[in-house]
Amino acid sequence: MNRQEKICQVVVTAQQMRDIEARIFAAGMPVAALMEKVAGLLVRRIQAIDLLVGASKVGVLVGPGHNGGDALVVARELHFQGLKVCIYCPFSQLKQLTAQHLQYAQSLGIPCYQSIEDLPACDLFVDGLFGFGLEKQLQEPVASAIAYLHKTSVPIVSIDIPSGLHTDTGEVLGTAIRATHTFCLGLWKLGLLQDQALEYVGKAELIDFGIPWADVEAVLGNPQIKRITKETVNCALPLPRPLVTHKYKEGHLLLICGSRRYCGGAVLAGLGARASGVGMLSLAVPESIKSILVSHLPEALIIGCPETQTGAIAKLQLPANTHLSSYNAIACGPGLTKDAGAIVEQVLESTNPLVLDADGLNILAELGTARELQKRQALTVLTPHEGEFKRLFPEIAQSKHSRVEAVQKAAKQSQAIVLLKGARTAIANPQGLVWINPESTPALARGGSGDVLTGLIGGLLALAVTHHLPVEETIAAAAWWHAQAGILAAQERTELGVDAFTLTRYLLKAIKLSLSSKNG
Repeated sequence: MNRQEKICQVVVTAQQMRDIEARIFAAGMPVAALMEKVAGLLVRRIQAIDLLVGASKVGVLVGPGHNGGDALVVARELHFQGLKVCIYCPFSQLKQLTAQHLQYAQSLGIPCYQSIEDLPACDLFVDGLFGFGLEKQLQEPVASAIAYLHKTSVPIVSIDIPSGLHTDTGEVLGTAIRATHTFCLGLWKLGLLQDQALEYVGKAELIDFGIPWADVEAVLGNPQIKRITKETVNCALPLPRPLVTHKYKEGHLLLICGSRRYCGGAVLAGLGARASGVGMLSLAVPESIKSILVSHLPEALIIGCPETQTGAIAKLQLPANTHLSSYNAIACGPGLTKDAGAIVEQVLESTNPLVLDADGLNILAELGTARELQKRQALTVLTPHEGEFKRLFPEIAQSKHSRVEAVQKAAKQSQAIVLLKGARTAIANPQGLVWINPESTPALARGGSGDVLTGLIGGLLALAVTHHLPVEETIAAAAWWHAQAGILAAQERTELGVDAFTLTRYLLKAIKLSLSSKNG
């Protein structure tokens, strides 16, 4: 993996970014020179995405720190290109370099206003009020100025991070700029990848200004928080197949799912597993719905099991000479209902890599998450949404942790890989490594989409175990692939929502597009 690909993966906190910048400046990079470089890249990017087309005046919002200095250099360069520019700066005390840039901008005839209401009408705003590291609540007059800007409905470009967002948690510090575009500088800031920040970030892009990888490595070592990128997924998928192979050498997944009440969960999980390319797929379902599964998945081995009076699986009845150890991985939960508690206890006692979702998680929570999982000698993957996470890890959920901190603590406590679903799905292993999926779509907020993900993860896990491949990267790839299928389906259909059955039909299309871009 080259430097640029590694840089795109890295996610940092405010303190880590300070430490990395300190190394750059200590090595001799002048702050003023870096500011000029960054501003030049920002101007070129603003031009490249046509934000200036039809703009007669640009308003530049200037804060007291170096983020304000970046904004002032942008203002100067736009002025030199013939655009009308005006500055809003309500601060009397500025950092020295920022003050010098303001002085020079005013000497060029660029007007500066201390009241937002005095600012002439603009077609675009550039937000340079506060960069990374802000921790205090925004005060007047900035808070009122932000409210005023939002009433104008004018596009806003934020430099590094929208002013008012906490760099690490994405928390809104009283109020915050609702940017249409955010150009993150150097390395991705953790707050931009938190669910609560998304409505403020707009379209986020990284401006790579050339941080030496040696400085990143010196501060972070092996980075503990990473973005899932197309490049990393392309390294993991498709999972390699030798020229001479057969179905049992390409993974065998057992899906335990479905009930008379929730037959659809089994179908959707099975279709997700089918897309993974797993060599052999078996589904254990209640006998009464076996024919439905056969009609949807004729290539799979459908195992009809005895059922309870409510239509849940009462007992696993595997084929002759077959045991749980015959499978490379087990996925359990979609459509199961809580009446299948004995089945979940049985798979927890197995030595198979195990994916638990839906009612598998709810049953686990009732049994006692930490107690049950600490007994297991094999890999466990938990895939909760927020509600299930609260039931599994009530003490962690009640504390004031960010999503990333929460999933890290949950993985360590349970000694499992925990995938916390959301607009920015986060995946943690017990050692503290976190992968964050940076792209998704609200179109996936439809019943059944999680069942598809369970099947997809289960199939890829069986393949990864068979081929002795890194599990965390494989699960991260599954989350990314699932989201990309949703994005593609939403683009071609509607963001009002993509039903889960339609989603399964876009899985292969999404990965094919990714791989073709890699090969192209």
